[in-house]
Amino acid sequence: MTRLLPHTEWLKDSLDLRDALVFEDPFMIVLEKATGVLSQPGLGKGQYDSLVVRAQQQWPTARIVHRLDRDTSGLIVLALDAVTHRSLSQQFAERKVKKIYQALVAGVLESQRGILDAPIRKKNHRPPRYCVDTARGRDATTQWKVLHQYPRVARIELRPVTGRSHQLRVHMEYMGHPILGDPLYGTRASHKSFSRLALHATELALMHPHTGQWMRWSSPQPF
Repeated sequence: MTRLLPHTEWLKDSLDLRDALVFEDPFMIVLEKATGVLSQPGLGKGQYDSLVVRAQQQWPTARIVHRLDRDTSGLIVLALDAVTHRSLSQQFAERKVKKIYQALVAGVLESQRGILDAPIRKKNHRPPRYCVDTARGRDATTQWKVLHQYPRVARIELRPVTGRSHQLRVHMEYMGHPILGDPLYGTRASHKSFSRLALHATELALMHPHTGQWMRWSSPQPF
């Protein structure tokens, strides 16, 4: 099942997520997360406001299954009961969920597609940053493909095989093509070249935990 909706940047001070709703049934919901919003509460003062907290205003049993970085926008699924949560979490853990992102990155890529295997570890905590470390890092694999090459910027498709924190952002920086608008990775020029992190979760596909049906949702990239 696919439902294609125009991208919705809902207001940060609003608790109403109906405009961000892509799919709903008795077991789970799929939302379009806006950039600048946490997936779940963070540590410290002022970090409680988040997508799952807002979702629980309308779906009290909503539970987080996976996360998108605060500044990444796009599709995210929430479970509405414990059984569904366990099933979806297992699909993510077993890498059965299909996730596709689009990004704008700096520079001209020499190849049209590739696979990057580069282990990742946490570099520091405040702010949380990660780095490639072939000796001590955890395995991390990303498939990438150039969709359009502009003079100094490329639009690319990213498919994370693993699900490490900041994986796509770290891998693109490691390749020498940081994602535009990224405040943590890349260069001052790439950071200032775009008004937001140019990373969007455009496609999500998984098996419905109760019907066994393969489900797919799409979200148009907003940049």
